[in-house]
Amino acid sequence: MDHQGLRLDGVTIALGPRALIAISHTVAPGEVLTIMGPSGSGKSTLLAYVGGFLDKAFTASGRVLAGELDLTALPPQERHVGILFQDPLLFPHMSVAGNLLFAIPQAVQGRAARESLAESALAGVDLAGLGARDPDTLSGGQKARVALARVLVSAPRALLLDEPFSKLDADLRHQMRELVFAKARASGLPVILVTHDEADAAAAGGTIVRIGA
Repeated sequence: MDHQGLRLDGVTIALGPRALIAISHTVAPGEVLTIMGPSGSGKSTLLAYVGGFLDKAFTASGRVLAGELDLTALPPQERHVGILFQDPLLFPHMSVAGNLLFAIPQAVQGRAARESLAESALAGVDLAGLGARDPDTLSGGQKARVALARVLVSAPRALLLDEPFSKLDADLRHQMRELVFAKARASGLPVILVTHDEADAAAAGGTIVRIGA
């Protein structure tokens, strides 16, 4: 997929009378927009709005555009937006490779082609040869890498990061930040990062929008 920027066009989100977010911003391919704020400030609601799964308790308006495509007009499964959460959320009943194969778009035809893509994605996150493993046997850092590989093979239009580094220890957090942002740049993915960690924002580079302070 040819990546284009992600444009937030007059996006506003409120909970009852309380305005949480009002933003217009274009995230270029390979760039990161960081949304910072304390817990409960509503920063994750922006990701939910972009992804198409904002809780009905919130009211929202404005458009999210990938190139000329208005994502807000599409159901969530057609938006093709990749998301990484605090937890890797790997499917426990599937092998590591199975998790990736599940995410590969249907357009990639043939078992050999799909398996090759999964294997190269694992190699790309330094997990070559671990496809047959049960996710439960992996370390926290390895699980985080599988989750990243799974998002990348899904050929997303954009990458949303909902504090994905917050549960890792300091060394792993640094490694995963470097890996995620490098992969996003290499893939030309526009990224929106939600965090309350200044070190995340510093590693991301790019624009920082602070809310709820």
